[in-house]
Amino acid sequence: MLLADFGTSYCKFLELDAEVRQPYLLATKELPKNLRVDLATGHNGKRFSNRYVNELTALARGGEELIAAADYVLLDCGSRDIKYVTYRQGKLADMGWNSECGASMGFTIELLEKYYNLDYGSLAVPDRTFSITCGVLGMSHIFDAVTSGISEAEAVARFVKGIALNAYRFSGSPQTLYLSGGLCDNPLFVGSLPCHVIPLGRFVLIKGLEKTARERLSIAL
Repeated sequence: MLLADFGTSYCKFLELDAEVRQPYLLATKELPKNLRVDLATGHNGKRFSNRYVNELTALARGGEELIAAADYVLLDCGSRDIKYVTYRQGKLADMGWNSECGASMGFTIELLEKYYNLDYGSLAVPDRTFSITCGVLGMSHIFDAVTSGISEAEAVARFVKGIALNAYRFSGSPQTLYLSGGLCDNPLFVGSLPCHVIPLGRFVLIKGLEKTARERLSIAL
């Protein structure tokens, strides 16, 4: 059984029947047009799959598999949007999905790193930030700052911190935040979150699909 999380920039896959069960990445632009999977989530999930699971459902189920705490907030930062689930006493208590204020957030951060030839692993978290409510529209802050004499690296760092703070507030400003998505690998973004951060990586939604698949297989048997 093939599972997939079809993201805007990257897609994640897991073959349950493989000898070595290891999830893997594929750039979305490299997807075969005739691809078909058994169970999927993500914005293109319905197009490529036989069965579809809502992204918030997959995120919540992935959190249930990976997080032992009874009370927690899990935030997923994707290329296109941001979403979170909140658990209290082991039960789902709240959730949110924002494709407007979080518009193209992860994609824009990755694009800026390549455009300005930067390394987010070497950029310090800045003291100052920009007020960012949208990944795309927020880029104007960078251009204005560079025009005023601020270095490109500092301007981008302030932008990333602004994006991180916006995502943090959207998730309810928790003291501890479990993080899902590609930005788990971005030290500048993680360090800009004003709380204790526990990165879970890119495959949380895949883990949620795996839980769903196991349940369906047990029912079928």
